[in-house]
Amino acid sequence: MTAADPDMVITVARSWLGTPYHDQASLKGVGCDCLGLARGVWREVVGLEPFPIPPYSRDWGESGPREVLAEGARRMMPEIAPGEVPPGALILFRMMPRAIAKHVGILTGPDTFLHAYERLGVIEEPLTPMWRRRIAFAFLFPQR
Repeated sequence: MTAADPDMVITVARSWLGTPYHDQASLKGVGCDCLGLARGVWREVVGLEPFPIPPYSRDWGESGPREVLAEGARRMMPEIAPGEVPPGALILFRMMPRAIAKHVGILTGPDTFLHAYERLGVIEEPLTPMWRRRIAFAFLFPQR
């Protein structure tokens, strides 16, 4: 599977900046959550979503035996090592120790990423050491 052009992924992701936060939504300029942002970028870069996304909880402390987000991403995206994440990659964050990865962002530069955050909407911010150490999984958007 060939990776999509990272510059295109970043351009599309940045076009979502300022979209308000709305749980389980995925409409540019109207509302999205972190997964909805990734879904919207997928639709613009790759095409139709390959399967429906079931409802999910907002609990970043959720634990369990399955990494549901990572399993879903593996079905359609090449996985890369979290320590080798290039700009344009989708990154999954584990927000609490022993919790499953529940937050999603897109790397926009070596030290910046874009994500949808409650009360702030879609923002781009520094990938600080606090964020970097929480990266649990990383994937590349495939080429259309």
